[in-house]
Order: sequence, then structure tokens, then C-alpha cells
Amino acid sequence: MTYFSGLEIEKYIPVNHLWTELVGELGIDRAQKAVRESLDLQRMYGSNTTLPVLLVETCGLALTRVDLVREKTGFPCYGNGMVLLLSIRKKFAQLIHEV
Repeated sequence: MTYFSGLEIEKYIPVNHLWTELVGELGIDRAQKAVRESLDLQRMYGSNTTLPVLLVETCGLALTRVDLVREKTGFPCYGNGMVLLLSIRKKFAQLIHEV
């Protein structure tokens, strides 16, 4: 289990295309499975103070603190079903909501 606490999320650029890139690389079924697995991680090990993180290059999973993401990015991390997509190489971040 990995927790991102020293993530330096403020250095990431908010974008709206990471999900599209992930679907392009993996296909819709595998991309949706990766998101479901990140939400499963949240349900098993997280709490209302954590947010699941999906690393788009590797489909690695982690948890980070909601307050850290809110404070450093301004992302509205309220409610269940939220996943933070991160591109470590490109320093991009996108917050998505499962529907």
C-alpha cells in the first residue's frame, strides 16, 4: 500500500485529457477496471480523508489525503467515487468522478 503524502501536487498541471489518454492506451474496459480497482483500494484501506490515486503510466494505485489535494490544487474533492489521475512523467493531474 502506498500513501502519497509528499506528492508535491502543486507542481502538477490540471488537465482534462488524462482520462482520454488512458482510454486510448488501454481501451475503455481496462481503463474502467483500473478506476474500479482504485475505488476498491479506497473502500478497503481509505477513509473519508483519503482519495485514490491512479498513475496513468503504470496503472499503479495509491491513496493521498483529500485536504492536501484540495489545498494544493483547489480540486473539489467532495463525495465518493472521485479518483485523482496523475501522470508522473508529464506532471499532469486530472480529477475524475465515477459514473
